Amino acid sequence: MDLPPLSFHSSLEEQWDEEEEPEEIETVLKVVPPAYHQYLDVFSKVKAEKLPPHRACDNHIELEGLLPPGGVIYSLSNQESETMWVYISENVEKGFIRPSSSSTGTLVLFVKKKDGGLCLCVDYHKLNAVTRKNRYSVPPMNQFLTVFNSSIIFSKIDLHGAYNLLRIKEGDEHLTAFRTKYSSYAFGLTNAPASFQNLLNDIFADFLDIFVVAYLDDIMVFSSSEEEHVKHVSSVLQRLRDNNLFAKASKCVFHASSVEYLGYAVSSDGLKMDSSKLQHILNWPQPKNIKASQSFLGFANFYRCFIKNYPKTITSLTSLLKKDSPFIFNEEALSQFQILKEAFTTAPIFSHFNPSLPTIVETDASDYALGTVLSQVNDSGKHLIAFDSCKILPDDLNYEIHDKELLGIVWALNCQRAFLPSLSNPFEVLTDHSSLQYFMSSKVLTHCQDHWAEFLS
Repeated sequence: MDLPPLSFHSSLEEQWDEEEEPEEIETVLKVVPPAYHQYLDVFSKVKAEKLPPHRACDNHIELEGLLPPGGVIYSLSNQESETMWVYISENVEKGFIRPSSSSTGTLVLFVKKKDGGLCLCVDYHKLNAVTRKNRYSVPPMNQFLTVFNSSIIFSKIDLHGAYNLLRIKEGDEHLTAFRTKYSSYAFGLTNAPASFQNLLNDIFADFLDIFVVAYLDDIMVFSSSEEEHVKHVSSVLQRLRDNNLFAKASKCVFHASSVEYLGYAVSSDGLKMDSSKLQHILNWPQPKNIKASQSFLGFANFYRCFIKNYPKTITSLTSLLKKDSPFIFNEEALSQFQILKEAFTTAPIFSHFNPSLPTIVETDASDYALGTVLSQVNDSGKHLIAFDSCKILPDDLNYEIHDKELLGIVWALNCQRAFLPSLSNPFEVLTDHSSLQYFMSSKVLTHCQDHWAEFLS
């Protein structure tokens, strides 16, 4: 594809704001390769913390209900008062907030940091409850992990401030007001994932899935050669500059053979669990209550794609979550807890999907769960691409085994929609229920079977 022309600065000095801290400049020069030094302004912390321009996709707040009422201002400790005053002073100076006479106003909360300090948070849950939701969907993360075929070199760009780079639509600022003992302030910026994803998709529309994936504030650039990669990264940095978006150098990675992206380790070999997350699971203590069990299963669920027949592995653990039952972490639960942790240590590496290779979809149905394995064959043999599994819904538990196996095929093909439509050739479906090979020629079908036949035809 034709890439846009690149612009250049005549010297490094011209790219830095005079307020830039020397330590920040040193970090940028250490992280950013010389090939991209004409884009050092994209990594400016000072510029990143200035009020961004209004854009077509500014975050619009459209109310579905009544304006939420203002809350009561609570007494604050000396530490909370000091934290609030510093926050207000800094953000008024930046232009992020301004004094407001809005008739509404939410409250602020303080969250303890690891170092003992406080983080000020604005509690917008009442405003969110009466706001019409932005229907621009943020794609599921696994959709971003299907496009790296033949890539051998990767760069990751983390945007500075993320949602602080997106303005509230002009005229809606009063809705974001928050109250303090000093005054009320209109907050010009808020957490808006859908709007921010919309912005990135517009900016990188002609790059997406070709050499760029962008999930909220994480941008990945991938290429088949170093020469090609320099052009790709340069084009991305140029787009960021053109659109007043800035990157945080300390969180960026350039020209790597393997990078962590969205919790996965991505390399030319394929996808695997990020080693730091794996260690976190291995060190997880035995849950002592329902909340601790929910926390462990929530973390494990994120990586369930690496565990074959995952629902079968956690049946005893999920039974602990029943609210009306006593929490008893018995031997069976302990055994599954240890088996699950062990399964993560032996989790496979998933090869990158190649739409030109022969592809196999294996399906399986048990009494209570469905499973599928996607694999491809090349000169070196058969390679795993993806696992998936789920519990059978209560309404489907009474199906005969023939229908459960058929349901398993339909469900598996739906699971692999991110892969199968792009195949160059037909794919093979493997099931251990041989009578299904005659299903499409059956003359008498139930309502469900007729629906499935239409899907498969």
